[in-house]
Amino acid sequence: MMSKSYTNLLDLASGNFPVMKPNRDKKRLPRVMTVPGVISELDDDQANSVSSDVQSSVIQDRIIIVANQLPVKAKRRPDNKGWSFSWDDDSLYLQLKDGLPEDMEVLYVGSLKVEVDVSEQDDVSQLLLDRFKCVPAFLPPDILSKFYHGFCKQHLWPLFHYMLPFSSNHGGRFDRSLWEAYVAANKIFSQRVIEVINPEDDFVWIHDYHLMVLPTFLRRKFNRLRMGFFLHSPFPSSEIYRTLPVREEILKALLNSDLIGFHTFDYARHFLSCCSRMLGLEYQSKRGYIGLEYYGRTVGIKIMPVGIHMGQVESVLRLADKEWRVNELKQQFEGKTVLLGVDDMDIFKGINLKLLAMEHLLKHHPTWQGRAVLVQITNPARGRGKDLEEIQEEIRLSRKRINDTYGQPGYEPIVFIDSPVSLSERAAYYTIAECVVVSAVRDGMNLTPYEYIVCREGVSGSESSSEPSAPKKSMLVVSEFIGCSPSLSGAIRINPWNIESAAEAMNEAISTSDSEKQMRHEKHYRYVSTHDVAYWSRSFFQDMERTCRDHFRRRCWGIGLSFGFRVVALDPNFRKLSIDEIVNSYLKSKNRAILLDYDGTVMPQTSINKSPSQEVMSLINGLCNDPKNTVFVVSGRGRDSLGKWFSPCEKLGIAAEHGYFMRYLRLCNS
Repeated sequence: MMSKSYTNLLDLASGNFPVMKPNRDKKRLPRVMTVPGVISELDDDQANSVSSDVQSSVIQDRIIIVANQLPVKAKRRPDNKGWSFSWDDDSLYLQLKDGLPEDMEVLYVGSLKVEVDVSEQDDVSQLLLDRFKCVPAFLPPDILSKFYHGFCKQHLWPLFHYMLPFSSNHGGRFDRSLWEAYVAANKIFSQRVIEVINPEDDFVWIHDYHLMVLPTFLRRKFNRLRMGFFLHSPFPSSEIYRTLPVREEILKALLNSDLIGFHTFDYARHFLSCCSRMLGLEYQSKRGYIGLEYYGRTVGIKIMPVGIHMGQVESVLRLADKEWRVNELKQQFEGKTVLLGVDDMDIFKGINLKLLAMEHLLKHHPTWQGRAVLVQITNPARGRGKDLEEIQEEIRLSRKRINDTYGQPGYEPIVFIDSPVSLSERAAYYTIAECVVVSAVRDGMNLTPYEYIVCREGVSGSESSSEPSAPKKSMLVVSEFIGCSPSLSGAIRINPWNIESAAEAMNEAISTSDSEKQMRHEKHYRYVSTHDVAYWSRSFFQDMERTCRDHFRRRCWGIGLSFGFRVVALDPNFRKLSIDEIVNSYLKSKNRAILLDYDGTVMPQTSINKSPSQEVMSLINGLCNDPKNTVFVVSGRGRDSLGKWFSPCEKLGIAAEHGYFMRYLRLCNS
């Protein structure tokens, strides 16, 4: 019986989604692919696919980066006529270009952070394509709200961070209309990709949990498209993930990618466990590469934590020095030991746990009172909801209590900055901080420690490096539940829920000798400076090339409906058996060995009565009576039942219990 989620999505997969009512004829972007075609057919069967059978007009390879948001900033012009756009230098998707081949063209597909009027969308699309090589996906307001603030933020984001919806007031119940909006939004993204793609030449790299079903829409259209997916959030254990009502649909959609990337081994292991338990798939590891065999295709699994953009951080350091912000902060916190936290306002960042640990530190190590300061920079919240409001109020009360208890004239133990802070000012805080504390209860990666290490190293020629020959030192206290933790072997790892141990870790970090701080800093800097964002993107792209190298050699056949769609990949030498050839060979042969499986071959799997019928016995005896034939029934069943059933077939050989017991030519007692 087809599941409810499948039946609801049959129309979605074919494009007949009721909420996606076109309100006008939209002008389409010019396509790069000129003529649609059909891939090689599987003998007489029609391959359910669309592809291009014309030679590409693009000389070099091109990659299409697909993400929820484009790496551009948009603002309304002062005269309110039109928009002005600029690159968002902080965007990871812009920075990853540094690791791609220099001659590779990069095209971006994603949404804008601003709402563009329908009448302006065509002009904006053309402008972004011409000047920025960006293709915007405009989501209708009703779909956008349900897609992002609904399914992404109410269902996927909490679940992937191990938060289960225990009640309607805590996490909320599953809302199928939000799932349908999620699918509809992914379909809109796919349409924008299809408008500009050249499937024979282009790579497609999809990013993050917002677009996890996009691979199915693209694979359905182009069976041999070279496509990768990278998840920037955690992937939960199977015990958590299996509570998602659309768990199989998302897994099958992701498996339509050629390469799936994760930040850590744990995230990849959880994904593989889900595929094993829910889809019955097993993975193999060959020469250091992990792959899932899925209908003849090998889906690669990539484990590689993302890094920071070294050039950007170093240029920001120089900017911070130029503005004298570092010196101002040194004067402000003169004689103080600064611990720094930089987090988004999010229920999973553990900000209040960090404040409680600081309170415990001041209480049980009174020598730090008046000397230790926790500067907490909090970026504006990207989500919303009752849970977030409760966390914000809890943080406010804790901050007030700690400052009231331990504050002195000219000294506040908690300096809380909840307004937007520029990257240059944040770098200035990194430079003067003795220790950075990350207490997130769950986080996909978190690059704050990486940025801190580079800022503490400084850059040659900067004014803040007043003692360029002085050894660099830094200390990190990081939660064991964040993605960057395994790569920072010199950090002090904490369980943020354990307030006492977190406080002791903070005390240890700021009390450690300078030589120890220097040694840990050097170890971290060597890793961070060599494993930057360019290294990450280069590694992923190289693995995607390796995984897809046989795409155009294989014969592909698309089968299945909705999110049950998958591509069966066959070797080019694979051919269907010809009955005429088999009969001809059978008649010409002098000795024939015929091995028959029992369950599923001699008898149907669905048969209730497992004993062979008289018709089956007659057919087997007919084969056995031919002196040229040696016939065996091979089965995992016990010898007693098989011996009893086939006792009339005296010339039949039996291999019972997978060959452990054998019966052959009973009349000869052999």
